[in-house]
Amino acid sequence: MQYHVNGRLVPATEATVRVDDRGFLYGDAGFETCRAYGGDVFEWAAHRDRLVDTCETLGMGAAVPADLRERLRETLDANGLDDAYVRVSVTRGVQPGKLTPDPEVDPSVVVVVKPLPRGGVGGEDVWDGPATLRTVERRRIPESAMPADAKTHNYLDGILARLDIRGTDADEALIRDADGFVAEGATSNVFFVDDGVLKTPALSGPILPGVTRAVVLDLAADLDVPVETGAYGVDAVREADEAFLTNTTWEVRPVATVDGVAVGGGPVTDRLATAFDRRVEADHYG
Repeated sequence: MQYHVNGRLVPATEATVRVDDRGFLYGDAGFETCRAYGGDVFEWAAHRDRLVDTCETLGMGAAVPADLRERLRETLDANGLDDAYVRVSVTRGVQPGKLTPDPEVDPSVVVVVKPLPRGGVGGEDVWDGPATLRTVERRRIPESAMPADAKTHNYLDGILARLDIRGTDADEALIRDADGFVAEGATSNVFFVDDGVLKTPALSGPILPGVTRAVVLDLAADLDVPVETGAYGVDAVREADEAFLTNTTWEVRPVATVDGVAVGGGPVTDRLATAFDRRVEADHYG
């Protein structure tokens, strides 16, 4: 495998950044996880905009290079990949050893790719089966402390939530906000269906504005599926008619159980998953 590091392709075994890079020292960096279908990144504009927003939150909006999409394509081509996981990271780079950042930034920009199955109509899911969710005691960081829309290298809250379910039958953590309302999964947005209405936590809470989340909401509008966003307790998800998770690699993944209570997918989940596959097919394989 070859990765793209600071403007050049290098073998994966040689793809390094310095140990005094602030992304390593402090998590002072932004990243995006993307998915390539048919040789190009799905919803690239949304991913790039969110990366720029994250870097602007960190005070280094200009750190995102103008040719970033071309670097992604070069990395895919170098590895002979049309369908892939793509992660791009932009750190503040190396600066003197103090917490306060310098205004001048020489960023480290890294692109990593891994093969994934073909998506779209007739494609293969990357997950082994429907998700099993377990509610954890750990809460999402409040918006007043860390903006939820900033996708930074400091992902310890998600890691700790996943550690909380280690040794259980669950493969995703269901995380609440400080007030006890459902926020999201450790790496996913949460949807559920109640009496035909598609519901998901509102972005007014500490919710990452997921790119796949936005696509699913657009598809729901196209299919005339009623949508509601709001604040919901865990019982609302446990007692739902159906539930699913979304993220870039999972796409639309049904939920089998929540805290051991059977939920499952259903007709709305199936319609949205089918519509998602058709959109990918039309945009990238058509």
